Amino acid sequence: MTARASARETLALVADSCTELPWPRRDSAPDGPLGWPGYDASRARAAERTGESESVVCAVASVEGTPAVLIAFEFGFLGGSLGQGTGDRLEAAYTHAREHRLPVVPLIATGGSRMQEGMLALTQLQRVARQSALTREAGLPQIAVLRDPTTGGGWATLGAGADVVLALPGAQVGFAGSRVRPADADPAAYTAEAQVAAGSADAVVPPRELRATLGRWLRLLTGPSHEPAPVPRALGATDLPASGWDAVRRARAARRPRAARYLDAYFTDRLAISGDRCGGTDPDGMLCGFGTHRGRTVAYAAQTGTATRPAGYRTATRLIRLADRLGIPVLTLVDTPGAANDAAAERQGAGAAIAELFGAVATARTPLTTLVIGEGGSGGALALAAPGRTWAVPDSYFSVIAPELAAAILKRPPEEVATTADRLRIRPQDLAELGVIRTTDRPAP
Repeated sequence: MTARASARETLALVADSCTELPWPRRDSAPDGPLGWPGYDASRARAAERTGESESVVCAVASVEGTPAVLIAFEFGFLGGSLGQGTGDRLEAAYTHAREHRLPVVPLIATGGSRMQEGMLALTQLQRVARQSALTREAGLPQIAVLRDPTTGGGWATLGAGADVVLALPGAQVGFAGSRVRPADADPAAYTAEAQVAAGSADAVVPPRELRATLGRWLRLLTGPSHEPAPVPRALGATDLPASGWDAVRRARAARRPRAARYLDAYFTDRLAISGDRCGGTDPDGMLCGFGTHRGRTVAYAAQTGTATRPAGYRTATRLIRLADRLGIPVLTLVDTPGAANDAAAERQGAGAAIAELFGAVATARTPLTTLVIGEGGSGGALALAAPGRTWAVPDSYFSVIAPELAAAILKRPPEEVATTADRLRIRPQDLAELGVIRTTDRPAP
């Protein structure tokens, strides 16, 4: 299958089986609501060419065993454009999904709004946005698949507004379609790959892997659980550090287990989300996604031992809010010397990004579990920590700021850094005595 496959070819690619939904019929004036000359003839030719009567086919389907409502666009029908009839079908599909508690999977291939219906076509985006919002409020996941092309309002509502956004390789993706962009626009910016790099989509998935990937995502996002995520077991040192500076050295050791190793040990299956939906990613600083632990879904946000950038904090916020809405517990792994503090981070809104994460953690209704697995540097680490449900491994520390910086703030000479580390009481056993971390509950095996 190519990214330009028909609606029914796409349904056959991703679904084990499907049943087309009945769709509402709309009586239309000759040549549509605007009386556009030749519009009826254009629709008739499109119907004859594609075998469809509108630009979307909606069905209830099973994808790798998980039921869902699929919305497949037919690009061959007037460029997959959205008109009033399209809006009717989309509204009916979303309503059916909410009534039957089913996730929604838009399989998008559209050039945008239908010109022959003018502003009445454009207002269908408001209908779609409302249906998507109602489905979100109902706690049902939406997973979009971007085919070729996904442009205009279809991208700005069904696509970019989904919880998880997957894309086929080489698909044209962007708000501006090819005929309305500036003449000197770089075409590489309007691709699926560019949207993933910019944090607006989560992954590019080859067609041969699409059904399996969709099935995994649907299983993960339709498995709510109100039980907290178990605490991962420590993978590094088992003895406690003798001094504060010893704790710092251990946490900074090159061979100390990092986030990827903890996630691999904890999950039997996991899928990543990527990007903050604001133009940024932080793949080297924050790992986010959903996985299976002991047969149930747990969301995760894990720092990797580097300075966390604003996009990393925003991605973690996105992850926690999605998990909260779907009723999925969250595991966070703290490991950062602190938030990135260079000029670029300030221009990217570091303070606002950290504030948003603090707010998401503070207001989450789903249970959060935190394990400090390395460095816990200042507010950039604390933002990811669950109040009252934070643990720490023996080769970690948590501090108001790195001991070197604390000494500098207090105008102490470099030779007093180790002493400062002791006085800050940053060892795991110190943090337990202070009530900052917990020592009860048995870690997961």
